[in-house]
Amino acid sequence: MPFYQSRGEIPNKRHTVFKNPKGGIYYEELVSREGFSYIYSNLYHLNMPTKVKRLGDFEVDDTHTYLKEDHKSYHFINHSINSAIPLLYNKDILIGHFSYDDYSDERNDSIFQRNGDSDLLLYIQGGSGTLKTNYGNLDMHEGDYVVIPRGVIYQIYVDVDKGLHGLEIYSKSPIETPSKYRNRVGQLLEHSPFCERDIRTPELKEPINKEGEFHVLVKFREGFKTFTYENHPFDVVGWDGYYFPWILNINDFEPITGSIHQPPPVHQTFQAKGFVICSFVSRLFDYHPDAIPAPYPHSNVDSDEVIYYSKGNFMSRKGISPGSITYHPMGLPHGPQPGKYEESIGKKSTDELAVMIDTFEPLYIYKHAEDCIDKNYPFSWLEKE
Repeated sequence: MPFYQSRGEIPNKRHTVFKNPKGGIYYEELVSREGFSYIYSNLYHLNMPTKVKRLGDFEVDDTHTYLKEDHKSYHFINHSINSAIPLLYNKDILIGHFSYDDYSDERNDSIFQRNGDSDLLLYIQGGSGTLKTNYGNLDMHEGDYVVIPRGVIYQIYVDVDKGLHGLEIYSKSPIETPSKYRNRVGQLLEHSPFCERDIRTPELKEPINKEGEFHVLVKFREGFKTFTYENHPFDVVGWDGYYFPWILNINDFEPITGSIHQPPPVHQTFQAKGFVICSFVSRLFDYHPDAIPAPYPHSNVDSDEVIYYSKGNFMSRKGISPGSITYHPMGLPHGPQPGKYEESIGKKSTDELAVMIDTFEPLYIYKHAEDCIDKNYPFSWLEKE
């Protein structure tokens, strides 16, 4: 993230002796991107963060098989999507549905996760919980975009009886705020649809100084490997820098509107190499006297479009409900379904919430998603007598 944060105790000068109250030293860990040439943070541990006691076997994720290539529009039906399933992917991104039903303190105490080659973004469709990390804790609520950069060690705790579910996006490159909304020193510009005040950052808790066996499940190269450490990963007394997990709520995105229909780039919320993420939020419609608020039929000849329908009345769609996902491959015309174009004329506002991902390389569909596909969706633009 392009702004500085500091938590807990840190020395006046980096890479120098930082003594603890007992006369020993704290152990510095540098976490950096792009070979020491991009954003970074320095963390200070009670113990060396490198004490691996045991390595597990590399386990290949067998969900990574995909359907025979096809070229048509898709609707993944919400009630057919099971607890956790990958849906779409290419070399830049993996898009799926996640669900955590019961991650209690007792169950989670010695098991941790870390992404080895991807950044993770969670969109919280429902439920609430806490993201616990080596940088501190973040409360998660409905509508939150939760950004967990690679290398962050974390646990997810779910509030009792609420569960936690929504959309997950794994990115091979950093997930960042759009460069078009940042000035040359990284500050979000005055006309940006959100600002640094809207971004929530971790609150560091008391360091945990425990010895034992602490299992960190590392996800990388379409598989998993468990590293068992001697010390608890959350033994950090302080950190500072530009690299940390963070949260932006979709309801803090301030929509940009106009006299006629505005194109999707005005809704952009995040960028990464190979794709962008946009937020469609509650907003006033266009105010030209002859405006048509519903989006015009369009063909994105250079990008695949994925939309996750979160909440509200989706003005351009029929047969869509919260949690549904549509996928329109590049080059295929799509837009409002029968009657929705005309129906939107004269409407003043919308209460919809939706997340759109546009990728610049074709997506593949995971085989596990086959049971979620609405086979009639490609024909849903036909007028029914």
